[in-house]
Amino acid sequence: MIVDERMVTYIRSLETPETPLLEEIEQEAADTFVPVIRKETQSFLKTVLAMHRPSSILEVGTAVGFSALLMSEYTPEDCHITTIENYKKRIPIARHNFSRAGRDSRITLIEGDALEVMRGLPGPYDFIFMDAAKGQYIHYMPEVLRLLADGGVLMSDNVLQDGDIIESRFAVERRNRTIHSRMREYLYELKHREDLLTSILPLGDGVALSIKRGEKKDGQTS
Repeated sequence: MIVDERMVTYIRSLETPETPLLEEIEQEAADTFVPVIRKETQSFLKTVLAMHRPSSILEVGTAVGFSALLMSEYTPEDCHITTIENYKKRIPIARHNFSRAGRDSRITLIEGDALEVMRGLPGPYDFIFMDAAKGQYIHYMPEVLRLLADGGVLMSDNVLQDGDIIESRFAVERRNRTIHSRMREYLYELKHREDLLTSILPLGDGVALSIKRGEKKDGQTS
């Protein structure tokens, strides 16, 4: 827990329900131990989307399709969402959920390794939601930045490892050390690249919100 548990409980108590189908899909995910974005992260995502109003979204990590469906509820009708998933057991569930919601025409699910899929996408995308294997974020970064439009927003979820990110590498469980070091590298890159402006928030399991700066004529970023 990054933030005091009582505070998180209070914030979550203020949330209003989503559509009955989204609530049902979220409960189904919980019943089958499939992680979906946390309530407070959902609220932040919805707010960012309402402000940015993207016309094209790329999601890296579909799971059962909950977050893609949530995004489809809070974006313009002409916004198309492309989502990538490699875990074969979850792909048919996600497709079924998109069909249940009548969102087949607005959401395209691409099966395969995220990095390989992204290399074949032309882009650009106005908004990219990163919610896949945390240890791969740093490897995805070059393709993500290629695909993100100037002025586009990158939202990276689960970046603080339930607070472990601040610990020494040797204080982290051995099986998590590679993810720990790669996530630290990813966050450093997000904060130190001249073409990105990034804020890291202790929200949910940690969220990084980045804006890609466009190039000015004199070579300076804007």
